[in-house]
Amino acid sequence: MEFHLSDVKCIFRYLIGTPNLGLCFKREKTYKLLGYCDADFDGDRVERKSTSGGCHFIGGCLVSWTSQKQGTITLSTVEAKYISGASCCSQLLRIKHQLEDYNMFENKIPILCDNNVAIDLSKKPIIHLCAKHIDIKHHFIRDHVQKDTVELQFVSIKD
Repeated sequence: MEFHLSDVKCIFRYLIGTPNLGLCFKREKTYKLLGYCDADFDGDRVERKSTSGGCHFIGGCLVSWTSQKQGTITLSTVEAKYISGASCCSQLLRIKHQLEDYNMFENKIPILCDNNVAIDLSKKPIIHLCAKHIDIKHHFIRDHVQKDTVELQFVSIKD
């Protein structure tokens, strides 16, 4: 219980120190989808589960974001990032299908990730030694990368 209380205090300290920050929504002529994904390995100090997070943009405007504890305990940073990418892909595909109702069609949606091994894992059908333990349900991102529905791209953690 003390772990959660210290986390809540940290969030409140952050909110108190950033009252001038907000979200900016610009009018854009293009409605390109874009996703960012990240994960912390072994971030939950109680259950030792990682936390996945993602931001989803249409035309440069934030339309949704997620932050959730992963359902399984990951054995590596690569696995945590790969699962985060799969979660981000899933949300972007939902948004893509909603946009299709308005005759807006997207191909090769970029998902920005800060782990090159996770990106390589999504591109190659060969099961790497570091990924043989990853649950099959998370490999659907590889299927969408091969179909050119999404594309994982590297982004530096500084950016």
